Amino acid sequence: MAMRDTRAGRSTVRTIEDSPVARVLFGDVRLAWIWLILRLYVGYEWLQAGWEKLHSAVWTGSQAGTALAGFVKGALSKTGGANPAVQTWYAGFLQHLVLPNVVAWSYLVSWGETLVGIGLILGIFTGIAAFFGSFMNVNYLLAGTVSTNPILFVIATWLVLAWKTAGWWGGGSLAVASIGHALESRVRFPQRRRQRARRATAQQGLSLDSGRL
Repeated sequence: MAMRDTRAGRSTVRTIEDSPVARVLFGDVRLAWIWLILRLYVGYEWLQAGWEKLHSAVWTGSQAGTALAGFVKGALSKTGGANPAVQTWYAGFLQHLVLPNVVAWSYLVSWGETLVGIGLILGIFTGIAAFFGSFMNVNYLLAGTVSTNPILFVIATWLVLAWKTAGWWGGGSLAVASIGHALESRVRFPQRRRQRARRATAQQGLSLDSGRL
């Protein structure tokens, strides 16, 4: 593990550098095409699932909440036995927070899946989209639903780690560049202002000295 000290104004900042393997896997844009394939796969799965819910009456239509209520009740039925598929604490969350507000949660799930899919496919804020996708995967797993959730969770975790290159082929590169320029401007502007103030003070001092002569 390599460490590097850099000067930031009057203070010293110590940072931990990534290993060569991590730099290649998560920071080399030559491997961006691999992350593009994984990103599009996960994004398509989420967009397909969310799009179906947005056009389903039992999710976001006249009977919104019906499908989610059935899913929650199915999860609550898995809390019994010596080795329950759904833990007691998560069952309490479903029973006391989700079921009483099942319509709002139904819309939230539908739009959440759709937006995660769009973000991953377009490569916009890839790391954030992948994080929320993995968060939903974890919740489905905690509710006792396996399906493709383990696979999607693993890939989403990789996409979070490789967020810089995972969104290279997409809107992510533009977003990162814009944010980087904005942050750089905020850092440099006070420095330039202080430099101008020091130059003005120095010139004023020279003028006073010239006046005395």
